[in-house]
Amino acid sequence: MTVDGAVVGAVGAGLCVFVGVTHDDGEEQADRLAGKLAGLRIMDDDDGVMNRSIAETGGEVLVVSQFTLYGDTARGRRPTWIAAAPPEHAEPLVERVVQGLRDQGIRVETGRFRAVMQVELVNDGPATLLIEV
Repeated sequence: MTVDGAVVGAVGAGLCVFVGVTHDDGEEQADRLAGKLAGLRIMDDDDGVMNRSIAETGGEVLVVSQFTLYGDTARGRRPTWIAAAPPEHAEPLVERVVQGLRDQGIRVETGRFRAVMQVELVNDGPATLLIEV
């Protein structure tokens, strides 16, 4: 992941996690998300079956704050982001998710909050999940 041409976060095999925060999210949701991400059995075992967690495989996690996940396109053709929490509310919760993963021994890299980031991703699988806690 780069900002203004400089690499600010990079990981090897593991997960790329886009985190969106809404107004009523709090520390409980951040803690639950970190626990869910660390323990979710979505990594392949020796037989190629999704049966292991990122914590078990020693994989890494790239966390990207992404307010646009709360874009609402129900009306008209221009999305609204009213459901996205303001940066002052969202940033500490994204940081809490990151710290929760690190506390479980997982290597985590991040982008830069409120920056325009270029994210490069090799989706090996592909498997994409929406996780709400």
